[in-house]
Amino acid sequence: MKKLLELEYMMHTSPKILFPRLSTSNGMMGWFADKVHQDHAIFTFTWYKISNSARQQDLIENMFVKYQWLDELGYFEFKIMLNDMTGMTTLLVREYTDEDEIETAKNLWNSQIAKLKHMLGC
Repeated sequence: MKKLLELEYMMHTSPKILFPRLSTSNGMMGWFADKVHQDHAIFTFTWYKISNSARQQDLIENMFVKYQWLDELGYFEFKIMLNDMTGMTTLLVREYTDEDEIETAKNLWNSQIAKLKHMLGC
């Protein structure tokens, strides 16, 4: 059974700097996957020697991007929100995943976002 996982991260960067790291193959390489190959809207992510492909379904510049896994029912998406009062950027990560993999997914996202923050100097 699939369940929606939502995680929120505060980022000390602007949406214009963050968005390419979430929506391009070069931007996702290193923090999200070891290698990322893009062929039009299909992204192939490689971790060690394991690959999985997703279609980039929706994209709103500097705000939102969604990926649908090709070989399963799951998806993941990123939403960027800017708080005008504080100047802080919030990254919302949503993933539709198997219910028994929620804790593993949380730990993986926390690790990946930590790498992303480090790459961005946040």
